[in-house]
Amino acid sequence: MSNLPTSVEFHEEGPREGFQMEPTTYPLADRAALIDALSASGLKQIQVASFVSPRAVPQMADASELFAAITKRPGTRYTALWLNDNGFERARACEQVDLDGKLMFYTTEPFSQRNNNCSVAEMRERQLGWLDRYIALGIPVEKAYVITAFGCNLGGAVPLSAVTDQVRWLVDACADRRVPLPAVYLADTMGWAHPEEIKRRVGAVREIVPQAQMGLHLHDTRGVGGANVYAALQMGVRLFDSSVAGLGGCPFAGHTHGGAAGNICTEDMVFMCQELGIEAGIDLEALIEAARLAERIIGRSLSGHVMHSGSLAATKR
Repeated sequence: MSNLPTSVEFHEEGPREGFQMEPTTYPLADRAALIDALSASGLKQIQVASFVSPRAVPQMADASELFAAITKRPGTRYTALWLNDNGFERARACEQVDLDGKLMFYTTEPFSQRNNNCSVAEMRERQLGWLDRYIALGIPVEKAYVITAFGCNLGGAVPLSAVTDQVRWLVDACADRRVPLPAVYLADTMGWAHPEEIKRRVGAVREIVPQAQMGLHLHDTRGVGGANVYAALQMGVRLFDSSVAGLGGCPFAGHTHGGAAGNICTEDMVFMCQELGIEAGIDLEALIEAARLAERIIGRSLSGHVMHSGSLAATKR
């Protein structure tokens, strides 16, 4: 049954997930200008950078300097990604970072080893340490990601039980510590999802945690990102990660012709929601200009559609 939400929230990841996929490091001033342009559109959350190994991801080596270069806008949170203790401490030391507690779970052994150099079980146990650390530091645990929740190029098809088992473990861990459940995000890290599977897996998780918010981190790798968002909207999902101009991907995804390039495109999804009468709280024209700025910085045509065609409102003028 269709249950479209009245409002949605897009968490922008292009400055981090998009630029870490590029083979070169772009000027800090350009990236800061893009973040400021994204802020001007009214986005409530922007993931600016990763605090990760400069050897593994040299494009993110200047994360602290990038945070210092942006102009923070009231009403927008500026977050970061970290994968280990060192990255977390670097993020904590950067005063401009809005710390948000994140937990991550894997469904397949090959990707867990490649991305975090540990097994699925070891990664899950590490999350207990993170959960306790966030609680001790007073950092709200806002998101729990089930990575490769729909399928994995390295490990193959992912059974539904691999997703629901991780969610049940999370429920028990939070109950033991008497803390609220974070929003549960299903991540289609490698672009395996299709609309009916979106509905099936969102529905299965909802049966376990009907009280929790749900979100999706989707990739448009195989061209069905928009259809997957629409299926999620029909299930009442209102939280989405997305990337301006369709930037992004995972450099360790093991695709035949490169990484899992192509996160769902922020301005395209905002356009769709607005046409459906769903409020996103974003100035679409300003967001389109930010996407065009991203294209100028990258120096090639990017995959967003509305940035090239213009919105209907602009067409009718």
